[in-house]
Amino acid sequence: MITVAVVAILARIALPSYLNYVKRGKLTEAFNQMSACSQSLGQYYQDNRTYVGGTCTASASPSNFTYAMTSATATSYTLTATGSTSAVSGFTYTLTDAGTRGTTSVPSGWAANAGNCWVNSASGACQ
Repeated sequence: MITVAVVAILARIALPSYLNYVKRGKLTEAFNQMSACSQSLGQYYQDNRTYVGGTCTASASPSNFTYAMTSATATSYTLTATGSTSAVSGFTYTLTDAGTRGTTSVPSGWAANAGNCWVNSASGACQ
C-alpha cells in the first residue's frame, strides 16, 4: 500500500512536468517553420521585388499549427502561426519581414513576454 502511495505521489509530480516538456517540444515546429517561410519569402522577394503573391505552407506533417501570411505588401509581411491542436491551443506567434518575433497569445498558466521574442516556457522565457 505504501509503494502504491509513493508511486501515485511521484506520478502527480512528474506528469505535469512531462506534459509541459512535450508541449515545449511542439512549439519548436512553429519556430522552425516560420524561419523557413521567412527565408522562402526572402527568395521570392528577390525574384519578384514584392511579397504580394508569396506563399508559405507547412512542411511538417501532421502540423500542430496553422500558418498564414497577413499584411502582405510589396515591401513587408507578417507571418502568423496559430496553435491548431489541443496540445498547443492558445499559442499565437508572429514574424515580420524585418525579423521581429512576437508572441501575441499564450494559454492560461503561461506567462506572456512583452519583448520581441517567441515564448517557449511557462515562465515567459523566450527563444
